[in-house]
Amino acid sequence: MTGDAGDAGAAGARGVLQPVAVNLLGVVEHPALDGGPWRIDREGTPYVPLGDGGIVLDLQLGDPVFGLAGDHAAPGACLVHPDAAARHALSVYACIGNSARVRTGRAAGARGVVLGQRGEEGRVIVGFGQEDLARMRPSDQVAVRAFGQGMRPEALPPGVMIMNLDPGLLPLLPVGLPPSSPPPDGGGDDDAAVTVSVRMTVPSKLAGNGIGRPSASWDLDLQLPPPGPDGAAGDLLLGDLVAVTDLDARWNMGYRRAWVTVGVVVHGASPLPGHGPGITPILTGPAGALRPRPDPADHVGLTKAVLKLQ
Repeated sequence: MTGDAGDAGAAGARGVLQPVAVNLLGVVEHPALDGGPWRIDREGTPYVPLGDGGIVLDLQLGDPVFGLAGDHAAPGACLVHPDAAARHALSVYACIGNSARVRTGRAAGARGVVLGQRGEEGRVIVGFGQEDLARMRPSDQVAVRAFGQGMRPEALPPGVMIMNLDPGLLPLLPVGLPPSSPPPDGGGDDDAAVTVSVRMTVPSKLAGNGIGRPSASWDLDLQLPPPGPDGAAGDLLLGDLVAVTDLDARWNMGYRRAWVTVGVVVHGASPLPGHGPGITPILTGPAGALRPRPDPADHVGLTKAVLKLQ
């Protein structure tokens, strides 16, 4: 997905600052449990937190977020780094859509794509084909070509910020940028705004773990209820785009009236109080300049086909 350096140079000559590409190294995480084997869910019942970190098999983009008896399960392998400062840089620099390649182990040479970030000291979620994931083991080294932080297309309205996204992925998502020059007739309100197709829009009062944390390295859990007879959140899929109203994610994520943040769903539900399906923010801005368009039935967000993951 990573853009071409020649394009960056040409755009830079026009006065548009371009992101810098950086080669990074991550290590596939081993799941870890502190203390006993249990966590306690919102009803006070103990459970085993399967799927929280490490390599998760048989879970892919497009699967329901409430489809597994797991905890924060992400579709792929979570990368970390043994050095705390390097781990922080890995989680900040890596962007959705960045290319990754396994460097060691039985899956050496396998290609992957960054799907998002997780908080809790910094993790990068990388999607791979299922056969490659089955060959991977904790401690395998994975190279990531990080590119995208600081991206700002010329047509982006003032106040709207893009983050955590490879520039090559932006035109493949259901995001509409306004024209670089206004239409002759002046156009309507949407002609000057960024429009985004999303699966759903939720209020910021449902924001959980991740509030107050930096959007460049953390995801934000949404305290959504499990599917019920009304179908609430039942059709939310990994890779969907979701809008959160009255949430400002430019720096540290927090409440701001008349603001909107859009993110990609990167991990599944969690029984923990204050937790739930997680989004990695990709767009944030004033409600008048960033306009989500909920499409519960036909929304298509980040998919295996878009990323060419088999």
